[in-house]
Amino acid sequence: MSRFSQFGNDLYSGKRSFRVVQRRRFWYTVSAILVAISLIGLFGRGLNFGIEFSGGTELRVSDVTNLEGYEQRATTAVDDNVDTQTTTVTRIGDTTVRIQTGDMTAQEAEEIRADLATEFDVPVESVTSSLVGPSWGQSVTQRAMIALVVFLVLVTIVLSFYFRTWKMAVAALIALVHDVLFTLGVYALLGIEVSPASVIGFLTILGYSIYDTIVVFDKVRENTEHAMDTETMTYPEAANLAVNQTFVRSINTSIVALLPVGAILIVGLTLIGPGTLVDLAWALFIGIAVGTFSSIFIATPILAHLRQGEPAIRKHDAKVLKRRARGEARAERQQAAQADLEELQGGVTEAGEASPAGDGDLQPATSGASATRAASGSVQGRQLHPYAQRGPRNQPRRKKRS
Repeated sequence: MSRFSQFGNDLYSGKRSFRVVQRRRFWYTVSAILVAISLIGLFGRGLNFGIEFSGGTELRVSDVTNLEGYEQRATTAVDDNVDTQTTTVTRIGDTTVRIQTGDMTAQEAEEIRADLATEFDVPVESVTSSLVGPSWGQSVTQRAMIALVVFLVLVTIVLSFYFRTWKMAVAALIALVHDVLFTLGVYALLGIEVSPASVIGFLTILGYSIYDTIVVFDKVRENTEHAMDTETMTYPEAANLAVNQTFVRSINTSIVALLPVGAILIVGLTLIGPGTLVDLAWALFIGIAVGTFSSIFIATPILAHLRQGEPAIRKHDAKVLKRRARGEARAERQQAAQADLEELQGGVTEAGEASPAGDGDLQPATSGASATRAASGSVQGRQLHPYAQRGPRNQPRRKKRS
């Protein structure tokens, strides 16, 4: 855990950094692939709408003790009485069988109830039937679409006023559309049933995605305003730092949210069976996961992409890069001068240590300190006066005036 905390601190301070904004083309490609797969599922297989949307009859057999071959037994009992195109049989919990089929009359439903009671050896009172008309599902769909449009309009207005730019609202809406398309695509590819609870889950994940995106955008605004004032970073660099600073927080929040939803989903699929709880858990689990991805890897890169074309941003980035280039050139010159100085000092010192001796008539070697001073006088870019190089004792004396 301490390593993970240190990792988060390094991301926040900028010691480590993921190049999310700079590699936006890669994330655009990943997003495009996900959307393409989702569209293939939507237009290829289509959504599996529940009985609430398509209309039909639902029968439930409770207190069943013998569930061996329940699917075939229930399908045979229904087909012997009515000619239906599709019949879906699922188990709910340990003792309940649910049968969903097409439209039928009340008399046909009563006959099927009696046959199901006989087939599963339960009282007729343990078999319930409900007729659902398609008009109810259409009403739910229309109201859901109205709620979605109102939600998007309000989000656009609030983000535009809060962040003082419509481009943040556009980036957030693109991330929302991405989340909805991917969630619907997963539903289509896996054949998950779309029920009114699923629609509620879709609207819920939109709110979660917007929440996560706003948190990242708020940090982006803070960093970019500071960068514009100090001229220390370009706009993409400041936005990328914001993504890294909120990265660990977004991951932790998503994990905390996914754990209970995942537990509900597993319990529902293994113990409870299909129902409102499972339908809602499916939508929340998929939506939260893809919403976290879009707020980090889609929304912020799109925002940086949209704002890089603004004259003020381009002027700021050019000024920062120009100043940075001058600083790098100055640092290179200083390093080169320091390297020359060290090389010359090393050569003079070696010459002093290696001075020949023996005949007695040779002059003593130059000391290392004197050599260093002499070398530094010429290497630092300033040629010293010959008198200064010879030292104060060797300078000629001035004549006294008479």
